[in-house]
Amino acid sequence: MDAKVLERFPAGSPRGSWPAEEYAAARRAEGEPATVVMDLKSDAFLVVVPDHGEK
Repeated sequence: MDAKVLERFPAGSPRGSWPAEEYAAARRAEGEPATVVMDLKSDAFLVVVPDHGEK
């Protein structure tokens, strides 16, 4: 799947804080199919949407 990264959040957020999930939920509320994935190399959560080749 090709994906466009909307935002990245460090994995070390305080306990009980889910900024990537909250950001993705806000984007979904606006109609974007945002999901959260983990980038192990950079130790960060990425909020992504499908990239359909539109530039």
